[in-house]
This record gives sequence, structure tokens and C-alpha cells, in this order.
Amino acid sequence: MAKPRSPKSSKFPAASPKGGKVAKPPAGLPDRETLLAFLRDAGESGKADIARHFGLKGADRRALREMLRALEADGSLGKRGRRGFAEAGALPPVGVVDVVERDADGDLYVRLTKGGEDLPQVRLAPGKGEAAGGAPGMGDRLLVRFEQLESGETEARLIKRLGQSAHKLLGVIRKHRRETRVEPVDRKSKESLLIDNQAAEGLKEGDLVLAQVSGAGARYGPKFGKILEVLGSEDDPRAASLIAIHSHGIPTGFSEEAEAEAGAAQPPTLEGRDDLRDLPFVTIDPVDARDHDDAVYAHPDPDAGNAGGWVVWVAIADVAAYVRPGSALDRDAREKGNSVYFPDRVEPMLPETLSNGLCSLREGENRATLAVRMVFDATGRKKSHKFVRGLMRSAAKLSYEQAQAAIDGVAPPDGQDADKAGPLLDPILKPLWTAFRLMGKGREARSPLAIESDERRIVIREGEIQSITRRASLEAHKLIEEMMIQANVSAAETLEAKRLPLIYRVHDTPSQEKVMSLVEFLQTLEVKWSKGEAPTTARFNKLLDDTRESPHAAIINEVVLRTQMQAHYSSDNLGHFGLNLARYAHFTSPIRRYADLIVHRALIRALNLGTDGLTDQDISQIKDTAEVITHAERRAMAAERDATDRYVAAFLADRVGATFSGRITGVTRFGLFVKLDETGADGLVPVSTLGEEYFVHDDRMHALVGERTGKRFPLGLAVEVKLREATPVTGGLLFEMLTDALPADPKAPRPRLGVRARTPVKPRGGLPKGVRRGKRK
Repeated sequence: MAKPRSPKSSKFPAASPKGGKVAKPPAGLPDRETLLAFLRDAGESGKADIARHFGLKGADRRALREMLRALEADGSLGKRGRRGFAEAGALPPVGVVDVVERDADGDLYVRLTKGGEDLPQVRLAPGKGEAAGGAPGMGDRLLVRFEQLESGETEARLIKRLGQSAHKLLGVIRKHRRETRVEPVDRKSKESLLIDNQAAEGLKEGDLVLAQVSGAGARYGPKFGKILEVLGSEDDPRAASLIAIHSHGIPTGFSEEAEAEAGAAQPPTLEGRDDLRDLPFVTIDPVDARDHDDAVYAHPDPDAGNAGGWVVWVAIADVAAYVRPGSALDRDAREKGNSVYFPDRVEPMLPETLSNGLCSLREGENRATLAVRMVFDATGRKKSHKFVRGLMRSAAKLSYEQAQAAIDGVAPPDGQDADKAGPLLDPILKPLWTAFRLMGKGREARSPLAIESDERRIVIREGEIQSITRRASLEAHKLIEEMMIQANVSAAETLEAKRLPLIYRVHDTPSQEKVMSLVEFLQTLEVKWSKGEAPTTARFNKLLDDTRESPHAAIINEVVLRTQMQAHYSSDNLGHFGLNLARYAHFTSPIRRYADLIVHRALIRALNLGTDGLTDQDISQIKDTAEVITHAERRAMAAERDATDRYVAAFLADRVGATFSGRITGVTRFGLFVKLDETGADGLVPVSTLGEEYFVHDDRMHALVGERTGKRFPLGLAVEVKLREATPVTGGLLFEMLTDALPADPKAPRPRLGVRARTPVKPRGGLPKGVRRGKRK
């Protein structure tokens, strides 16, 4: 029986109990037992992480790969996902599982989603399903804790449901003659359910429903289903966000206890706080922002020993004063993990009484704050910082556009008060910009990754999409971003110095496989990158700068972005590659991110700023919390992306047949993904529509290449497409390619006629009796 990994430290602990530095072993290839001991303690690790831990380079890395293969072959190691390894049979303390079996007694059995064949099924402990959001069923994905029983067996205890059950279907009612079906809203799903005539009587064409399989139906036809809930109509302006919420299992609303706690919250007083109300903080946010986490203020450093230096204050809403550990508000916030933002609505992490009320740094109102005072020298280097728990009053609420217009001496966009920022220009805004430009010197020396992003803003009025526009990148955005980054760094540095565990925001170095893929692609464009060069932010930035004026600039920017790893939360510090920072923690958005709330509590405990700081229980489950909120963030990102796709499809539904300019942003064996210049919408050109020639996917060149002629559609190619189909309920867009393929690359190997990914079909059971295999003449 598989046993969960013990959380106790072994020879090479991931971190000391007090949050100290990792104890590194001597550099060099480890022996078999040392490697197994490390994996036993780590629970799971990839080749790159193992090599980094033991300081392996060059030939030692190749020897490590051979050792891992040998240990996997003899059954000592098991695979975890695509690149991870763990001791055979070892389960993590907490993991994501799928429900894969139900026995005759009704007990459910789960299997780790990225586990290998070495891991058995584990029984799911009964009795906690309803409390975690409904009883699990076959096909559900769950977050569980593995516990070893006195009998020696291991069972999985449910922490929470992750997403929608596989045996339930979110879909739209379609009626045809005497038949009623539920058609799925998920583009990837082909399954529909039949609804019997009696149950279908109250349903209307276009109803958005949650259904469940209730019978097998015909052997080869659709299954029968029953309607669990009618959620609305596909014509409802909010349908896109409703579909995203239900299909991704986004928690909605709050418990009665949490609402009661929020309703009982009182305005803050000066008790236990420093009075910061004489500092003219301002909030600078998007024009449609409803909650305000942060406010800023800057002034020259009065210290004669820091000539040319500046002091920057960042004040953050003191959410920890209202959301206490173990409270109903805390439980709901941890389950949600973060607020989820859709074009037409927000599903907040905290009740509106707090998120848009007592915790929001409203103009002219007293608010509780946890602020940091940072001192920078004349070179832009941060010399020191200090955290203060205080009472503040925002001097003004400004939009990015208002602040930028005041600095530039122009009028803000229509609809925004042109007079509001004027009186603040000399006393507040100009000092902020002076401090920001000084901080820019330090940022330039640090050289964070400078990938360009192309964000879109969907404007909805009265339920209708008015426009989809590109978000302007203003200096005001960069000012707030840099000040928040420095505040986040200050939080991480303080907690490390106090040896208190914390949740880091980590972003790992790109893997060797991703870098090699980038190098091979750059070779096809005759862009140099030595295979021996280490992937650093400065090297990536040089590549982007060198190719910025070339015709390949957009695609190189895209491929560099795809080369990066995905950021996540962790109780172990891996650094932040993209920002080029050794330590980084989220501190500046506690209204909408649970990670920031945990960091606030840790600072309160570390600096003795109150009795409502991080508890021992918080510390004991900090690794679990990091996993929970990482999953919540990924879930929110997927839901926001899906809702945006559906809104964009609805916006373009009336323009089927129109022609658009765009760029190829994805190349797969089944077609080309094209992003439109006008709206940023993504759609598919199926490979079957590219002409009579058969196109094959060349993953090295990131292109579809014609089998006979070698003509190609490479990643990044500017194209013209015609919109053939827009399906708002699924968010799907289908395009027809109008641009001819590029000529064959004369340096590329000539494609062989008829080369396709075919699997030879052998007669079942071998050749018929009496038939010999002949030789080809």
C-alpha cells in the first residue's frame, strides 16, 4: 500500500523549520541512496531541480539522466507527470486526484492525476463530501490529503472539489421536432444528453442548464439525462460569465456566517495604530475599479546622508484586521483563493461590505492600513524599509488616465473629470514621478524580463458589448507596478530576516527543453543564440531588442513568452526569474488575493503589530495553502479566458463572412490559430481547409508544411482570414485562410511524399493459418 510522504525533514531539508536557508549538499553526482533520500524528502522533483540541488553541470547532468532511467527501470522511482520523479509508491501529503472507481459498497477510489503506474488507487474517506461542496462522483477531480491509518492502509480525505464533475454536463437546450437535447457548451466535448418528453415540457429553446447522466440510452446514441438546474438563457447578457463560473467550479457567494461577520465590522480607530492621515496618499487604479487595495506617496529624503534620495510610501488595505484566522470569512476567502474578474461582473474573494467598503481605501475616509516606508538612494537602490500599521485617509482617487494626462499636460479621455488631477500635480503627482524615475535606474540595472503584452478591454453597457479595445500601456501603469514590486520585495525580505515561513510568489528559470526549442526555432530565422548560453533575463531582453525592428519581432516575442515557466505560489523560495529577484512575495492586494492576506498576517506576527497575526495552524498548513491558492488562480485564469472568448464570439457573430487581418499565433497538427489585429480574438483555421495539399506539423520550425511542395504557414505570419463561424455559447471562432502559403524554405529538408503519422495495422492474432509472410520484390 502506498504511504504518504512524511513531512519530517531528512538529510536534505527543503527549508529549516524557522524558515532558514536550504542546507545544500556537496556538489557532485549523488549516489543512489543519497538521490533516493532527497526525493523521499522532496516528495517529487524534476531533473532540472535535482541537478540544481546537487550543483550538477555538463557531464554530471547527463549521468544523472542515466541514473534516473536506471532507477525507474528497476522500480525504485515512479514518474510524476511529464518530467517529475518520486520514490516508487510515495504519495504527497496533499495532491490532486481523479475519482476512478466505485466498489460494490459504494466507496469511491481515487488516483493521483499525475501519478505513474507505481501508485495504486486509494479509498476516499466518506462523510465529508457535502461539507466540501457536494458529494463527489465518478470522474470528479478533487484536492485531497493522504493519511495513513493505524491499520497501515492509506486513505484520501477530501479538502475540496476542483471544477465541475465529469458526470454532469453544462449545456444549452436544443429542441428539434419531438426531441430535446442538452448540447454541451464546452468546445472540447462532443457528448449531448437526451431529455425525455415529460421532463422537457417546461424547458425552452436556448435555456442554459446543468444536467446529469441518468441512463445509458441506445448503445451508440446519446445517453439520457435529467435536468439538475436551469441557470438562465443563452441570450442573457451574463451567459458567458455564468457558463465560466459553473464549468470551472468557481465558488460563488458567501456563507451566512461570513456575511454576518462582514456586516458586524466597524470602522477603524487609532487604537494600536500610527496616525498617517497627514500623508497625502492617492489611489491610482483603472477607471472602472470598485475596490482600492493600494495608495502611494513620495517625497525627497530629508536625511542629509542620502543626498538625492527619495522616500516612497506604499499603503495597503489592512484586511487582516477584519478577516481573522479561523473565522467564517477566512474559510470562505481561502476556498475562493482570489477574486475572479469577468467583463460584466466580479466574483469577489470578500463580501462587498469589506471589498468595496471598509477595506477599500476610499477617498476622504479613514481606513486601516499596513504601510511600508521605503528609502531609495540617488542610484535607485533601496537602502532600507520599515512597516507601519496605521490609520490613513486617501487624498484623492485617480484613474491611470487622469494621472497620466496631468503629467503630460493634456486632457484626460472623455467622461473622466479633467479638473480633479490638476491641483494634485505639483504637491503629489510630480514627486511620485520623480521617485519613479529614480527607481527606474535600479530596475534598469536589475533588467527584468521585458516581454510586450497585448491586453484587450471589453466594454459592456446595458448587457451589450460596445467595443473591444487594446489597453494602453501608460507610464502611470509602470509607476504603480514598480512601487508595488518594491513593496512586495520588502515584505519577503522582512519575513526572511525574521525567519518566519511565508508564501513566496515564485517563477522558475525556463527548462532546458524549452530553451533548446527556442534555440532551434531561432535558427530557422537565422537569429543567433549559442546553445551554451544560460537563459537570463538580460539575454532574453537583448534578443527582443535586437529583433524589435525585424519582421519577426512579434513572433519572437510570442515564442520567448512561451519559453517561460508559469509563476505560482510556494512555501519554498525558488526566486522570481521574470522580475530577476532573489525573493518575492505578494503583499499589495489582500482584498483580492488570499496569498497577500497570509503575508500580512506573517508581518503582523513577525513585527509584533497586533494579536491578529499568523497562527501556528496557519504555519502548519502553509504548504497546503500555497497549493490551494495556486489551483484557485489557475482556475480563475481559465474561467476569465473562457468568458472573454464567449463575449468576443458574441461580438463577432454578426460579422460572419467579413475579412480580418491577423497573425498566426499557434501551429498544431489539426490547424492554425490566428489572432485578429482588431479585437485580439483567437480562432482556428482547420488544416483540412488549407487546400488540396496535405500539410504536416513541423514542430522544429513551428509551421505547417505542405507534403508535396514544402510551402509553409509559419508561426507569426501576418495573414488575412474570413470569419466562417462564430458560436457565442462555446466561444468558438472558425476562419478560412485567404493568404497564400510561403514558398518552401530552401534550407529545410525536402518533405517526403506521403509521409504521415500512420500506425501500421496488424491482423489481430497474427496472419491466418496457412498464410506465409512473403518478401517484397
